[in-house]
Amino acid sequence: DAFHDNLAPRDWLEGLMKTYVADGIAADFYREVAALLAGHEADIVLSVLSDSQDSGYVVDRLRESIAADPTTGGRLALWGRRLMGEMISQGTVVAASRPALRAAIAARGDQVDVAGIVNRLALAHGRRMDALGLAS
Repeated sequence: DAFHDNLAPRDWLEGLMKTYVADGIAADFYREVAALLAGHEADIVLSVLSDSQDSGYVVDRLRESIAADPTTGGRLALWGRRLMGEMISQGTVVAASRPALRAAIAARGDQVDVAGIVNRLALAHGRRMDALGLAS
């Protein structure tokens, strides 16, 4: 709720960008979590993700809008960076506040590379922004 309360889009394009960025980062985060889970649980997470990964419509609309008005690109690039920062912040809070997630991580019996996870999330975000022709 805090994420949505703090980041209400000002217009349709920011709403599309929020959907594209937030859904992408959330899916990346869930893939990272799935890698920490045992077989069946991981399969469930990955199955749900595979059913919800079509962003073509959003990407097309954003690219068209950026091409029609290049100043839109700068505004959306800033918005995308802000969304990324808030997603990482909220993801950290969520991960820390979920006992079941902490237990799944602890059950691995090894150190989970949180910095590596954040880095992979940032790299994937960069690829999404590149797909729009925007700086991440």
